[in-house]
Amino acid sequence: MSQTMTDSTKIEISEKDQRWAKIKKYWYMITFIVPAVMLASAGLAVYTGNGAWFWSLVTVFYLIIPIVDTIVGEDPYNPTEEEEKELTENDAYYKRILYVATAGQWLALIATTYAVTQYQWTWYEILGAILSIGSLHAVGLTMSHELGHKIKDRGQVIAAQICSACCGYAHFNIEHNKGHHKDVATPNDPASSRMGESLYKFALRELPGAAHRGWELEAQRLKRLDKSFFSPSNELLQSMYVTILAYGLMTAIFGLMALPFLLVTAIYGMFQLTMANYIEHYGLLRQKLESGRFERCQPKHSWNNNFKATNLLTLHLQRHSDHHAHPTRSYQVLRDYPEAPQLPHGYPAMMALAMVPPAWRYVMDHRVVEWAEGDMSKVNIDPAHVDKMFARYHQPEASAA
Repeated sequence: MSQTMTDSTKIEISEKDQRWAKIKKYWYMITFIVPAVMLASAGLAVYTGNGAWFWSLVTVFYLIIPIVDTIVGEDPYNPTEEEEKELTENDAYYKRILYVATAGQWLALIATTYAVTQYQWTWYEILGAILSIGSLHAVGLTMSHELGHKIKDRGQVIAAQICSACCGYAHFNIEHNKGHHKDVATPNDPASSRMGESLYKFALRELPGAAHRGWELEAQRLKRLDKSFFSPSNELLQSMYVTILAYGLMTAIFGLMALPFLLVTAIYGMFQLTMANYIEHYGLLRQKLESGRFERCQPKHSWNNNFKATNLLTLHLQRHSDHHAHPTRSYQVLRDYPEAPQLPHGYPAMMALAMVPPAWRYVMDHRVVEWAEGDMSKVNIDPAHVDKMFARYHQPEASAA
């Protein structure tokens, strides 16, 4: 009887996964919810005169989505090879979702800027608008990330530039593709956080470090092509011009107050990406080989999470190990690696946790130690905390083994 029940359970789970696979493609349109909530909240704030509506998206992002994740649970489904082929061949549908959502990002930014600048609000209500637009930019940069990896599809590359331009993060795609993916989980990568390093200390290293690397990589590319840095071929300048034009037009139409609002929301949007970078590789380290080079990036070098709601919202970015193994693989076919390091919750909840460093360390430091099996020489540690971390966590027998 026990065996029969076990087999029945397996069949039931399999059938459930198959049903989920058939409807999952439509659930990716959850990405539309983000600009839709922002548009609705701006409209309701103006219509009702109540600026509390501006807090809607940040509430959805940091409270409602984690609650939905907890209720709905994980997504165990991985496509078969045949299904992966079918999903890839029908890629146009999945691209159109990103194109429409990109347009929605810009519409939401314009509508909110109008609402904030043309009516009187308290500082608290404006703060809600800033934080909500930051959440909008966080999802927008996730879409830019997905589009920007499709370097052989010029349409997707252009869409990535337009999406990044929404918060003025022109260097993101080039820095991420050519810098982060090369140096990930090493001390050389400004976008890989170190154990003991707070989110805020990481931001002071990551934001300028990533910007410098991105502009330098583009300068090197243009030099190889024997082109000037100010050539029309400079992809970073192309994205920057879109930002300058759009922000300039909104300032001219809505008034001077629009400019500081746009700049502050853009900076906070960049910080949102920094929070995502912080949680993705915290403390994980690729080991050096005898040749002096770092070992190849493996699934064990990224933190993953498989909750349904946030995976749909982030375009499976939480299946981060597979993304680093196959950077150009489309989001709809990214796979879950159950054996890879796992975060206890989805990105929004973990980003909120990271904003409280003691709480983050309480939840994550012991997971890093367990990942390294007690050998702290295998951990990417903040240099300022090496002695402290070794004294507290290092197990000499693990190192000897």
